[in-house]
Amino acid sequence: MMDTLFLSNTEQDIERAAAILRDGGLVAMPTETVYGLAADALNGNAVRGIFEAKGRPMDNPLIVHVADFSDIDRLGLVKEVPDKAKKLAEAFWPGPLTIIMKKGGVIPDEVSAGLDTVAIRIPSHPVAHRLMELSGLALAAPSANTSGKPSPTCARHVRDDMDGRIGAILDGGSCEVGVESTVITLATKTPRILRPGLITREDIEAVIGHIEVDPAVLNQLEKGEKAASPGMKYKHYAPKAKVVLVRGSDEKFIKFINRSYARNKGVAALCYDEDKALINAPCLTLGAENDEEMQAQALFDALRAVDEIDGVKIVYARCPSAQGVGMALYNRMIRAAAFEVIDLPHKQLIGLTGQTGSGKSEVARLLKAHGMYIVSADEAARKAVEDDAVRQALCEAFGNVLLPDGSLDRRKTAQIAFSSPENTAKLNEITHPKIARLMLDEAEAADADTVVFDASQLFESGEDAYCDVIVSVIADRDIRIKRLTQRDGLSEEEIALRMGVQLSEAFFKEFSDDIIDNNGTSEQLAEKVQALYERLVNR
Repeated sequence: MMDTLFLSNTEQDIERAAAILRDGGLVAMPTETVYGLAADALNGNAVRGIFEAKGRPMDNPLIVHVADFSDIDRLGLVKEVPDKAKKLAEAFWPGPLTIIMKKGGVIPDEVSAGLDTVAIRIPSHPVAHRLMELSGLALAAPSANTSGKPSPTCARHVRDDMDGRIGAILDGGSCEVGVESTVITLATKTPRILRPGLITREDIEAVIGHIEVDPAVLNQLEKGEKAASPGMKYKHYAPKAKVVLVRGSDEKFIKFINRSYARNKGVAALCYDEDKALINAPCLTLGAENDEEMQAQALFDALRAVDEIDGVKIVYARCPSAQGVGMALYNRMIRAAAFEVIDLPHKQLIGLTGQTGSGKSEVARLLKAHGMYIVSADEAARKAVEDDAVRQALCEAFGNVLLPDGSLDRRKTAQIAFSSPENTAKLNEITHPKIARLMLDEAEAADADTVVFDASQLFESGEDAYCDVIVSVIADRDIRIKRLTQRDGLSEEEIALRMGVQLSEAFFKEFSDDIIDNNGTSEQLAEKVQALYERLVNR
């Protein structure tokens, strides 16, 4: 550990920071995008210190910052400056644009990660500009955060991550842009965006004509593919809490969050200002839905603030568009989420669930007779256990639960899985994600605007969060035992095990939108389902 100086933006303090850099030390400096962790770009040993302080692997290239366009030639940073670079510099420098060109011989491998290119930019922040003037150096400066965490947009964020690891932190206030610079390479046949930012594809094309967007901007790097720019790694910008992007309409997103939070108080939302009043869960807002520049400025602050909310384990975030400045938001958020995205169904989903033996399947049959499309969780479960990975996971959890032909022994699996809450949780963890995906895929493919999810484990699987309406079927315990004995031939012990791990009647009543009480005759049930059908179609 070293003593980190906390410096203001006075001329005297900037000179103190410049002296640290000239001596081969590290200084966190403000830029208009995010705070950067700076070192002398032409001093390989100093640059190596950046990676050590961040805990960052050295296979990720760094951006070299200069005070003036003339510094590029003066210091020999590139082999030559292409005409398109000159046009982009005239249009956007100083500012949040990084240009990749063929590197000059003075660039150490620590900066370029062994590539034959170097990334250059001129920041517009006056403190960064003055620091480079006083130091006389080109500065390699990735974001001043612990590797993988959200980038810092104020000095406090830097102190949280870097206190005791670096020589000084220059406080220049909050960053104006809030996401890192746009990175474009001119080292390819067609110029290509490697990282989107505030300066958009459309802005650049207006200056130099047609450009491409690298597939890794919106997708994962191919296996073995080397990162050509900062910010292209698989997971980045992530808080401690798990982040999941959610794509869907305003109404679907809000219902998804509220249903998820009702069951799990460890849920939070990352959303727009307009959503906040309608969401029950703790939420952090990025700004107005139509103000992508404000969202970009607020993003990293919000991702850091997630971990300051007590008990939050998972944050569901509104999925931005991938157009304009939205591309920069999507690029950061998809990496914060490790590429996990939930696509909410476009159709109206009716969740049909209930206690075992309550007659839920009969209600599903009657709704089908009324013309409603039914997606069966039992059928999806049968397909799910045909998956080799699912069967292998079940055998690892419960021992050999396969029949001689290699198929799943469903009865044996059920006996083990329902023998304790812990085993039931294991079963759910293994099978529910696959079952849910099969059901959602079938619902999307169905030729129907409204689809019924017939699922006894609707709540346990989390599928309730996708539903617009939840209907639960209940019945008295003795009636349910009689039905299970007659229908499935189960013993009293088997029935007791199944009922013992199921949700209570009070739970179904609390978290459902509609209840069917099935303690009467089949004729009475048919009348109740007829009334339910009318309520559903008239919503």
